[in-house]
Amino acid sequence: MDVKKLALLIGALLLAGVSAFMAKSMFTGAAAPQAAAQAAEAVPTGPEVLVATRALPVGTIIEPDSFRYQPWPKDLVEKAYFIKGESDLQALTGTVVRVPITAGAPITQGSLVKPGDRGFLAAALGPGMRAVTVSVSAASSVAGFVFPGDRIDLVLTQDVAGGGDGPALKASETIIRNLRVLATDQRTDNSVGEDGKTIVATFSTVTLEATPKIAEKIAVAQNIGQLSLSLRSIADNTAELERAIAAGEVDVPENGDAKAEKQMLLAVASRPIDTDTTFTVGADVSRFQRRSVPAKTAQAPAEGGAAVAASYAGTPSGPVVRIARGNTVTIVPVGGK
Repeated sequence: MDVKKLALLIGALLLAGVSAFMAKSMFTGAAAPQAAAQAAEAVPTGPEVLVATRALPVGTIIEPDSFRYQPWPKDLVEKAYFIKGESDLQALTGTVVRVPITAGAPITQGSLVKPGDRGFLAAALGPGMRAVTVSVSAASSVAGFVFPGDRIDLVLTQDVAGGGDGPALKASETIIRNLRVLATDQRTDNSVGEDGKTIVATFSTVTLEATPKIAEKIAVAQNIGQLSLSLRSIADNTAELERAIAAGEVDVPENGDAKAEKQMLLAVASRPIDTDTTFTVGADVSRFQRRSVPAKTAQAPAEGGAAVAASYAGTPSGPVVRIARGNTVTIVPVGGK
């Protein structure tokens, strides 16, 4: 190839490369300021307002992790918002959501009901639920370590006398599971001391959220024996969901809808359960206690006179035939005359 042609070719390639580099630099330089401007415009420059950290349905008891401050555009700030520096967050703990609040949405003053306000307890109840109060002692209420918003199991302890001799059968039964605590001794908030820590105090009554049928069961249980509270772990919701799915009590969405699955999880986690109850009797704790109810002993009927009473005296233990002649009952052993 001619040297002159080769030099022209190399020069053309160098010129094309320089032109491409300059064009790329021009476009990159023009796009960067736009992106920077858009990023700068996306950051709100207004005051910080209180927003929900997660979805808060009606009846949710507000806890410290339910909200946080977030910068908000100044032109969109409303008077009903809780603004940083102007609101007491400690006073919001224990309030109840009156209207649904989506995650990331500002919390308004009208969306919360404070303890002591009219309609507070009614707002705390879920749809179709009832409030029922039970009496407890320090020993039966986890020494006061149960607070509004916690979930508990209800345990019934009773003595079953039966009809025979000997001590009564001592039995304990978990009658209801996953009940939400609404209040303790008419308190619906967690008292906080000067050091910022929750004050643990004993109480004599606990108000629980239950379905109408479960509320009836709790009312009867209070007349049968002593009720105790068993505090549930937060991790129990997952185990309870697996049990409910295995038992066929819930329908798992087949289309993989994330929203439907979330609603299912919330429904399982919030509903009280009165099925598949467990129990323990005295013999399960001590070998010197009974395992069954005392058996009934044979007694003479109230009517029938001396003949009937005599017929019951010395009743044989084997199979017998009872012959009734008027008011007289004769017991004849099988094989006897």
